[in-house]
Amino acid sequence: MTSCRIHITGASGSGTTTLGRAVASALAVPHHDTDDYIWVPTEPPYAELRPAAERLRIKIAMFHPRGGWVVTGSLQGWGDPLIAHFDLVVFITIAKELRLQRLRVREVTRYGAEAVAPGGARHRETEEFVAWAAAYDEADIGTSRTLAKHEAWLSDLPCPVLRLDGAKPLEELTAQVLSSTSRAPRVDG
Repeated sequence: MTSCRIHITGASGSGTTTLGRAVASALAVPHHDTDDYIWVPTEPPYAELRPAAERLRIKIAMFHPRGGWVVTGSLQGWGDPLIAHFDLVVFITIAKELRLQRLRVREVTRYGAEAVAPGGARHRETEEFVAWAAAYDEADIGTSRTLAKHEAWLSDLPCPVLRLDGAKPLEELTAQVLSSTSRAPRVDG
């Protein structure tokens, strides 16, 4: 079996998880998002970071033995030992305004309109998250997740990098990724 290990990354709200699920389904391989490793499961979610060594240990145990997988999100720094296993990295970009709009819709879907509205239980957290995401394009390389940091990381990868416009239809993006892999998608019939 040919290896098909794909990492899909980009700014928060660019569509990495949505595309990752579609590609993994088409290839019949597992999909996982880095948030599942970065964050300890809590209620409410995204409140406690998992130590970097532990998230890497879990991720390697889950993915390393498999010949095919799709992982989405950002693993720069803490997940760099996985780079040697990538067959393809997909980098999604999208206009800032559309990303932020998607993030606001996602927050409402996750927590409810009342919770994220002014005075709501999650309003402050939502606004802090959106402000963090908004800084992605302009922030310098020293902050956590930025375009500059992504570009520097991408330039050092030993595997092919496919750049996609996240505003395009999901079907088109999926087809572009599939045509860039060495493994054909399964055919249901």
